[in-house]
Amino acid sequence: MSDAMDSSKIIDGKAVAQKVEAEVSKAVAALKEKGIFPKLVTVLVGEDPASQMYVRMKHKACERVGILASDCLLSATISEKELLDVILSLNADKTVSSILVQLPLPKHICAQTVMNAIDPKKDADGFHPFNMGNLLINEEGLVPCTPKGIIRLLEEYKIDVQGKNAVVVGHSNVVGKPMAAMLLNRNATVSVCHIFTKDLKSYTINADILVIGVGVKHLIQEDMVKSGVVVFDVGINQDATGTHGDVDFANVIHKASLITPVPGGVGPMTIAILMTHVVQCAKLVAL
Repeated sequence: MSDAMDSSKIIDGKAVAQKVEAEVSKAVAALKEKGIFPKLVTVLVGEDPASQMYVRMKHKACERVGILASDCLLSATISEKELLDVILSLNADKTVSSILVQLPLPKHICAQTVMNAIDPKKDADGFHPFNMGNLLINEEGLVPCTPKGIIRLLEEYKIDVQGKNAVVVGHSNVVGKPMAAMLLNRNATVSVCHIFTKDLKSYTINADILVIGVGVKHLIQEDMVKSGVVVFDVGINQDATGTHGDVDFANVIHKASLITPVPGGVGPMTIAILMTHVVQCAKLVAL
């Protein structure tokens, strides 16, 4: 198969993310005309280099679309109660339309307790139980950004989900569970696999749509998928040879009809969808 043919199978997350950001820029400008100024506050606890990098990327995206962004930098030794007090003060601040607590948090702090404290209207990540619950009853509002980004890619590439066999590998609250719910909401037949699944291949081989995000380099091999599968690789694995996904991209692309690269696939969409959430939050808070 030629490289030209292979390249036509690659889902261009960067291009779609730019399209989403252009939509957000227009929405932000329209809100500003009404005296509403969307503002994202990122809460970063400690000095984890990866977390610092992710926050910088989110702030750069805010800059591109005209959203105000503010850092709330806290010591890794902060107590859970002190962090909750910070969240409550941000909830009460009328100039703050959305809040994002960068994960992971230090081990002495319960991440879910912190997520629960965020005003559901200001929940940029879509992790609050109120928003997750709405997702389950097919009232999708503020939902986790990565699976929402995958749904947007499915729409952009005109992939009809209804009646398709969708397999989600990974059952995290960030990707796997909300991804499964969003696919169910669109009438896919969904299987969810995870670390305890016996004979993973027996599920993945029947997938029309495969979403994987478990953090295991090249877990999905060519013999584990059928011809024509659409693959969304959420995995990010770094080693001496570079950044790799959970899918053996170089070989699986020969059987896939469409596939996301790592990097440049799902990642840019996650941040673009976050920008749409900041706009949604600003509208909800302004009501």
